[in-house]
Amino acid sequence: MAKSMTSDARKKDTREKIELGGLIVKAGLRYEKRALLLGLLIDASQRIKGNDGEKSRLIAIGAEAFGDDGE
Repeated sequence: MAKSMTSDARKKDTREKIELGGLIVKAGLRYEKRALLLGLLIDASQRIKGNDGEKSRLIAIGAEAFGDDGE
């Protein structure tokens, strides 16, 4: 039983990572260096902490991008 739960958890984790990779592609960053991508994410993470205005601005940009393809 524990083995199947571990397998299910691994499958869920793998799916989530694939979906997150899809966001990188959707953002047009597929061919950028991994260090740049990580730097962008770390910078954004620091900017949105305690900054509801910046968080809302970025959510609006993302929601508009998802709206362009029906997601």
